[in-house]
Parts: sequence; structure tokens; C-alpha cells
Amino acid sequence: MLVHALIREDGTVGADELYAVAGSLGMSDQQVRLCVKRLVAEGRFTQEGRGRKALLHATEETAHALAPHPEFLRHAFRQDAGLAPWDGVWHLAAFAVPESARTARDVLRETLVHLGGAPLQGGLYVCANAWEPHVEDAARRVGADGVLTLLTTTDLRRGDVREPEELTRALWPLEETADRYHRLGRIARTRLDRLTGPAGLSPAALLTIAVELAAELTRAMTPDPLLPPELLPRPWPGAEARELVARCWAALNERDPGETGPTLFRAYTDIAREAAHRCESGTTAGSSEAL
Repeated sequence: MLVHALIREDGTVGADELYAVAGSLGMSDQQVRLCVKRLVAEGRFTQEGRGRKALLHATEETAHALAPHPEFLRHAFRQDAGLAPWDGVWHLAAFAVPESARTARDVLRETLVHLGGAPLQGGLYVCANAWEPHVEDAARRVGADGVLTLLTTTDLRRGDVREPEELTRALWPLEETADRYHRLGRIARTRLDRLTGPAGLSPAALLTIAVELAAELTRAMTPDPLLPPELLPRPWPGAEARELVARCWAALNERDPGETGPTLFRAYTDIAREAAHRCESGTTAGSSEAL
């Protein structure tokens, strides 16, 4: 995660930054060397130079796989702000991939869950958001687009359960998701105190905070189905945690407004700034009243 978070917009990672941030996070130089060696051996990166003067180059496949998806974060912030209300429509995807194409089937299942879907039964998944373009793209990439069926409904029932809030509790692990956001909120709050405090912070310290925030945000949001606020318990810790992260990123940008930096940091700065602005103007739905 550390190496990936430090990838610059030109696809490179400077070993000097890598070792400096790793040290700030309590990692040893030996850990960094072994990690870099493994990533190069696996073909994810190429290495130019040695030691702290080395420059890592992400391969084209690695750069594509690690490209951030700011549209998901932007959608989450819009939900938090009450700008993406649920229309009551459930989006379903069904597929029947033969055993001979097990790998494609497994990839498609994992992708549907990653996109916020929950299994209703074998080969049938449901999502509360419009996910059709992403599902179609995933099916096309694994050659399963010919066996994919997409449909929508406003009348979904599983057994005797048909109330949307009850269906949500039955289908998605809300407690686990909430726990990850509680952790993110605690970490973001302590980093925000440092960023807005009077003490000076070195470039390495700022980069370390950015990596920590990126790692924790990824930990919380990657398995989050981004369910509409109307379907979630109130108050929802995800809204508060994202608000704190947005404020952290805005503070980071004020401390270091340069135009260069890791891709993960640059990709989310504008989105976080927009969210922080909504927070300051009182339009963010980070409270139970707004939800």
C-alpha cells in the first residue's frame, strides 16, 4: 500500500521518499528493500538505480490496476451532502458462467461485490445504486457479457422481508462497515489536529499523513457498498469520517499546495476540497439531522 500510494502522476516512485515515509511509519529499511525486490520480481515495477537513489517505474498493467476511481468518492460525498437521494430502484445482475470458466466467474463475483452488490442467490446480485456501466465493463473484460442479465425493480422481496431498510440489514454487513469508519474517523481526527496545529511539519511528515489517510480511506471504502443514506442507520459514521478526511486533505493542500505529488493524493484533492467547502457552508449531511 505504501509503494502504491507514493506513485506519482508520471508512474514513478522515488526511493528517497519511499524510505523516508516508511521510516515515519515504523518500517525498517529491510522491509522496504524486500518489498521492492518482490514487486520487481512480480513484474509490477521496474527499477532504475540502487538504494535510496533508485527510481521505481510502475508497469502499464500496474498503473492501470492502481488508477484511483474518484467517481466513487465523489458519489459518496454527494450522498453525504444529500445530493444523491435514493430513487427506490434496486439494480440486479444475473449471470450463469459454466464451471469451465471458473476464473471468469470468480472475477465477476468479486467485481460485483466490490461495486456494492450483495448476493441474493447463486448468480444473482443486487445493488442500490445504478451500476450497469461498471458491471457491463467487468463482464466484457472476462468474456461473460453474453451471459449477463441486467434488470431493475422497485418491488424486491426476500422471503417475507420487503422493507428496504430490513433488506439492507439482511444483505449487507453494516456493523463491519461502520466499525471501519469509526477507525477512519479516529485516525483522521488526530491527523487533522496535527495539520491545523501550530507545529511545523516537514514534507516527509505531510507525505506520511497523506499515505496514512489514503490507506485508511481505502480500508474503509473498498468494501463499502455506498448504500444510500435512506437505507442506513442514523447517524452513519461513514459521513462523519469522510467529512474529517475531506478537511484533512484541504489542510494538507494548504500546507503543501504544489502541483506535484502522489497520484492518490492529487486525484482526491479537488473532491475533498469540494466536500470541505460544503462542510464549512453547512450543507454537508454529516449529522443525523441532515441525514
